Amino acid sequence: MLVDPQPSIALPLVGLLSGRAPCLRAGKELLHELAAGESPRQTANREVEPRMRPAGFADRGDEWWARVCYALALLVELYRAASVEHSRLMRLNASSGAADLLALANDVEVADLVAMWDLAVERLLPVLPAGPVTTGMTFEGSADLAADADLIAGGMLVDFKAGQGGKPRADGSRAASLPRTDLDQLLGYTLMDYSDRHRLHTVGVYAVRFGYLASWPLADLGQRMGARAVDLAALRIEFAGVLRNQLPPYQTRRGW
Repeated sequence: MLVDPQPSIALPLVGLLSGRAPCLRAGKELLHELAAGESPRQTANREVEPRMRPAGFADRGDEWWARVCYALALLVELYRAASVEHSRLMRLNASSGAADLLALANDVEVADLVAMWDLAVERLLPVLPAGPVTTGMTFEGSADLAADADLIAGGMLVDFKAGQGGKPRADGSRAASLPRTDLDQLLGYTLMDYSDRHRLHTVGVYAVRFGYLASWPLADLGQRMGARAVDLAALRIEFAGVLRNQLPPYQTRRGW
């Protein structure tokens, strides 16, 4: 919402319409407001998917923004999570409204989100490259493996991580960490952009609680991880073959 003038709210809508929680009225009221009065509806057409215009809510306070983000995250969980029986959305009922949905975040969580928001304004926005911005994007490969990324700005793919870091030091502070799986995730997204539609040249991880962006040019990262220069176009073709030919039998064996 800080960088995208029209972020999609399609995933919260898909979660809401799944019927997995008794919050249909509350969710519809909230999404209707965020979509500037357009009735929320599920659609396969990416051109007309529901979008929010943050500029239209510039007069809202920090607490409202934090509660909206929390509520949207809960609705997305209805789409992503294997189990939602312990979701706070289960506290709602068929007569609950948008105000009840926004009240699910407690004061500590609101303060936490506001702090991360302020840190992103100070630390992230100034270092993002200039150019087109896309959030919550999917790739051609998302048809082969359901996946959507966080942010692309000026050809840089950024994934957000909200972990609290490693074990506390003696003074109580923590250090941000970078597991190999985070790099694998970034590379997976990159390879799923089969025809290079997003023109990615850099990938990065933004540690939201530390206000730190670590980024790597793709050519350099491929050289480091593969110990040789890589042909990204060839790797994308190979990766598509893995997802289309090798992944389905594996999923069947695993019972996915």
